[in-house]
Amino acid sequence: MTHVWAIAALWLGLALVATLMSIWFKIATALSEIVVGTIAQLIIGAAVGSAVLGTQESWVTFLSGAGAIVLTFLAGAELDPSVFRTKWKEATAVGLAGFTLPFVGCTLLAVLGLGWTMKAALLAGVAMSTTSVAVVYAVMLEFGLNRTDYGKTLLAACFINDLVTVLALGVIFAPFTVKTAIFAGIAVVVFVILPWLTPRFFKLYGDRPSELEAKFLLLALFGLGALATWADSEAVLPAYLVGMVLAGTVGKDHALIRRLRTLTFGLLTPFYFIRAGSFVSLSALWAAPIGFLVLLIGKMASKVVGVYPLTRWFASPRKEAAYTTLLMSTGLTFGTISALFGLSHHVIDQSQYSILVATVIGSAIVPTLIANAFYLPRHLIPPEEPLPDAQKPEAAPQVAAAVAGRS
Repeated sequence: MTHVWAIAALWLGLALVATLMSIWFKIATALSEIVVGTIAQLIIGAAVGSAVLGTQESWVTFLSGAGAIVLTFLAGAELDPSVFRTKWKEATAVGLAGFTLPFVGCTLLAVLGLGWTMKAALLAGVAMSTTSVAVVYAVMLEFGLNRTDYGKTLLAACFINDLVTVLALGVIFAPFTVKTAIFAGIAVVVFVILPWLTPRFFKLYGDRPSELEAKFLLLALFGLGALATWADSEAVLPAYLVGMVLAGTVGKDHALIRRLRTLTFGLLTPFYFIRAGSFVSLSALWAAPIGFLVLLIGKMASKVVGVYPLTRWFASPRKEAAYTTLLMSTGLTFGTISALFGLSHHVIDQSQYSILVATVIGSAIVPTLIANAFYLPRHLIPPEEPLPDAQKPEAAPQVAAAVAGRS
């Protein structure tokens, strides 16, 4: 167990360094964690070997995957149903445009510019068409924009973009199977039952120190995640849908959401973002920088062509339209998933995989840095959310007295 604890301490040390960097340089913590992961892999790998970082340890993989799942759920839970009903046309149009133009553009670039086979180019198009709900939500949360109609609409557009990406990956490379039908059928039943069952279950057994609510939600997320991977889909896909169907109930329980965020950002997401950064092979990029630059510029340019005019058409001011476009240009979760799918199914080789993963991670960093530096809509940032009475310092004696009275 000494080996496990040492690796855990190393990762949390890296997470602490990344958090300090985000404070010093005023960048989103998710981005600093990705950068720290890349640098750590380079330095530690050169000094004592990359295995010391333990990125392939099963428990590190689990914590990383759990981080992606819970973070994606929280993003879905932020979706206000009333906002989506009024903004669904904008979210759907922007999401579809965010997929279509990069998919077509990057596929053509890979074939004509890089000389890839059509099959490998199609996979590159899928990987480049993604956005990143995880990165966008982390940035929204950092500035409080997740509580605004603007932020909720942007997150909905990101989800639609990624949903179409997953469907495209399945249609092109993984034909519909009996397992897919079983997964879809069970998922639909769960999505119908959860909004009715959850508030009643929480009212009957919740609000206890045992944190039954968190256990119930994690059971639903991990159970559907297991079913999704069994059906050759991805565990993060049902997580956003669970968040969406519970947005009107769990999403309004601010104390519960705050506790889940503490678990997620304090422990889980550092493993996710740092691990993602560690997959960037700087040597592969140095050996073939053209592929990286062509795909990164192609992705960002096609997102601008597809998304910016639509946001302006829906009456977004220039600054907000530019910010939306740049955040829709990010990529991480489904981009790396698509690349790994291609490598494991021999659609692409190791060199192409390194280029795709580096481009996906580069797209998580470059557009977000530009967006926050030059286009952040500060006028939309809401005031600090007040703490619940039970969490205020002056409330502590009253809470203690109440607990003593119960006992």
